[in-house]
Amino acid sequence: MVRIISALILAVTAACASAAEPLTLVDNPPDRHIVVKGDTLWGISGKFLKQPWRWPEIWQMNKEEIKNPHWIYPGDIILLDTSSGSPRLKMAKRVTGQDGKVQPMVYSTPGELVIPSIPSNIIEPFISQPLIVESSGSNSEAVIVAAQEDRMLLGTGDSFYAKGIADGSIEKWQLFRKGKPLKDPKTGEVLAYEAFYLGNARLIKPGEPATLRVTLAKEEIARGDELIPAQPPEIISYVPHRPDQAIEASIMSIYGGVQEGGTTSVVSLTRGKNDGLEVGHVVALFRNRVSTNIDDNGIRTDTPVPEERYGLAFVFRVFDRVAYALVVSSSKSVIVGDSARNP
Repeated sequence: MVRIISALILAVTAACASAAEPLTLVDNPPDRHIVVKGDTLWGISGKFLKQPWRWPEIWQMNKEEIKNPHWIYPGDIILLDTSSGSPRLKMAKRVTGQDGKVQPMVYSTPGELVIPSIPSNIIEPFISQPLIVESSGSNSEAVIVAAQEDRMLLGTGDSFYAKGIADGSIEKWQLFRKGKPLKDPKTGEVLAYEAFYLGNARLIKPGEPATLRVTLAKEEIARGDELIPAQPPEIISYVPHRPDQAIEASIMSIYGGVQEGGTTSVVSLTRGKNDGLEVGHVVALFRNRVSTNIDDNGIRTDTPVPEERYGLAFVFRVFDRVAYALVVSSSKSVIVGDSARNP
């Protein structure tokens, strides 16, 4: 499974920073924060900033520093410095020696200790599993054609046969079934289909058909289900930043099939790579509102009123026409059809 190791690597261009409104601190911000296990960088910044996604400015980091990101660990001390007139967060040095001198610190398992930028346990399954079929057909040429012993359904440990795996160069595969269509709530156009993740399989013998064995079954697996190569483990570093171009998207669905969501919900958006969205983009969530009035004659009149901004979402996976985002803050319920735009 892919491990998400997110660091504080923050970047915006100088033009974007200079054009942005001044940083605004929360009321009565603390002068310091001691990092504890369970903290996230978003949450830490939110203790100081009303706009926690504007990390690049309050940490005063530049593009060169991004190439060598600074990790933050439990026990580190973060200070708020306002001496220059503009708020800044910086790290305090640890004093660990009995003589009061700074001593070097050794982290033997930094991948486990590092503080993530957002709650990685929530989005990790969405990184390691197939999510999207971006056509009315299939993205995969590998399909289950038969099961051993003429079984109708497959589970962990069962063997099966699949076409489209002839060369044997890929050993690990993921099994999925095309799910519900993702429709633009404004136009009704089907942009993609959600992929219903079924489990994992390992290639036993290539050929036409090839022989594979189910190594993990999350759901029942059957003939006609499809396979895609499993993604190799990777380290993903998120770069939270505002989109460089105007983004006009809508929420298509809330993952899990629920009607309403909130903070920590995963939502799909009607824009993707083709529209300029990328991993790390922060978008604001808006609710279109209508005021309804019924007069004495029973006639109903709907009057649009200014839309309301109520939350922020963090884009963590992007496809050609669709993106997935984690709702990191929300003052009210998230519903399908809400807008997502530049913050």
